[in-house]
Amino acid sequence: MHSRSLHIVFVCLAFASVSYAKTPVPKDGNFVIGPEYSPAPELKWRANVPKGTVHEFVMESKDSKIYPGLNGPYQRKVFVYVPAQYKKGTKAPLLLVQDGQHYLKRLTNVLDNLIADRRLPAMVTIFINAGGGDGKGSERGLEYDTLSDRYANYIEQEVLPRITHDYGVEFTKDPDGRATMGGSSGGACALTMGWYKTKLWHRIITFSGTFVAQQSPDDPKTPHGAWEYHEHLIPQNPRKPLRIWLEVGDHDIGFDRDEASYHNWVMANNRMADVLKAKGYHYHYDFAKGAKHVDGNVLDQTLAGALLWAWQK
Repeated sequence: MHSRSLHIVFVCLAFASVSYAKTPVPKDGNFVIGPEYSPAPELKWRANVPKGTVHEFVMESKDSKIYPGLNGPYQRKVFVYVPAQYKKGTKAPLLLVQDGQHYLKRLTNVLDNLIADRRLPAMVTIFINAGGGDGKGSERGLEYDTLSDRYANYIEQEVLPRITHDYGVEFTKDPDGRATMGGSSGGACALTMGWYKTKLWHRIITFSGTFVAQQSPDDPKTPHGAWEYHEHLIPQNPRKPLRIWLEVGDHDIGFDRDEASYHNWVMANNRMADVLKAKGYHYHYDFAKGAKHVDGNVLDQTLAGALLWAWQK
């Protein structure tokens, strides 16, 4: 055999033998992690995997019937990740990410790698920003902290149709083919989507979820806002077919506040884990030592595992 041919064979064999560290699928239950954290191997860019395409567009408040602007006009950035493996004309699995731009850089490598390894389906991912502001009285607060089906309806009626029209991507309506995630109020929003639109959303991922009294405007049916999930809604209702990933930092917002404040994120997430366990939910709860609110080090270590866990049957 010619020496050049031998060289090509050896290079190909060496390339084929490359193996990559893989995040194992986490288990159900309560876990303590940290205080030292290491990025998951799936965050690294890999040259040999197909790369998804990211589209970007802006939604104007004037075009929305559901969120026309609580405090005046606003713009909302949306990014759409379409994996290289998506086949046009098929109904894609869907991952929806609240405060999406914050997670875009972290998640695209993770998605490329896990989809290429066939550990996740070829899911289209929508990274969608909120309409602005934070807390009570803000557009973001209205969208994320309200306990109703309003935000889920907005996604279904105004966001998904535009993406289908503009980029030719169709979405499954199978709730087991849909996941929604976010941090802080974006996490509470993800649970609200599954709670109020269970026929469309089954897979929920939250980091430092705002399961506290931050709903605005107030609603007498749920006077303590998302605190109601662990106080009344989950304990007093039949178990829903949801898989729920939770995380909180031991120095998260309000960690030293008392129960009467209804604003202790650590207490709220601890109680979420307790009531989910008592009702027999599939849930995973990470209590992150040495971590703060939606801690970047925790995200780097756990995002890949959260997706793998959420997509289990």
